[in-house]
Amino acid sequence: MKRFLSLGAGVQSTTVALLATVGEIPTFDCAIFADTQSEPAAVYRHLEWLTSVVNFPVQIVTAGSLKQEIYDAIDGKKGAWGRPPFYLTNPDGSKGMTNRQCTWDFKLKPIYRELRAQLGIARGSQGPREVVVEQNLGISLDEAHRMRDAQFRWVKHVYPLIEMKMSRVECLAWLERRGFPRPPKSSCTFCPYHSDAQWLDLKKNHPEAWHEAVDLDDRIRAGVKGVKGTPFLHQTLIPLRDVTFGHENQIDLFGNECGGVCGV
Repeated sequence: MKRFLSLGAGVQSTTVALLATVGEIPTFDCAIFADTQSEPAAVYRHLEWLTSVVNFPVQIVTAGSLKQEIYDAIDGKKGAWGRPPFYLTNPDGSKGMTNRQCTWDFKLKPIYRELRAQLGIARGSQGPREVVVEQNLGISLDEAHRMRDAQFRWVKHVYPLIEMKMSRVECLAWLERRGFPRPPKSSCTFCPYHSDAQWLDLKKNHPEAWHEAVDLDDRIRAGVKGVKGTPFLHQTLIPLRDVTFGHENQIDLFGNECGGVCGV
């Protein structure tokens, strides 16, 4: 049985990685970080630090730059299309949202490609009938609704933080007690599932990432290949640069959609 960690480099998966390193849970054969090449610089600095202190190898895999893929779709390049879940003003004036494909294409596919390579499972094969991999996911107790069954029969999802009854707040407290740094929020700079609190944090504390998101938001209004309607990054359907952020009572769209490989 191979044990690996899906590493998003956020609070929860960082906690799981360090729990294993200090011996509070069994260690892993490896961790896999799927790099969209589109996260804030702080995430990559934290990942570099984390890689240097854990007691198992960290594999970094990538399907390329999601940001560049979107720019290519704006330019109408062959084979490129807009994958994030953009908010839309439809041609008839109604509101809508594009189907989310980015998690599968830029997170899950690279992870499973690496696992197949390590296990010698041919691409396109259904794989062994029995479970040969435990995929550990950094989902905390307060996010139990994000738990999912594995897509392949040879993979079993394991949730260490659920088993230990640790919430995100308890993860932060554990990291502080151990003297570990607080991880930054891990997600693409322009993720439409950002809460207003996350957008505001990006604007105040990560200006380079904020300007990157604003630029992309401005440019998608010119039209994105495969997208009908006018796309926006913010659910108010107004340009990101003009949004006044208020996060009280906001629905957590990210938590409802993500199965534990983005933003944990």
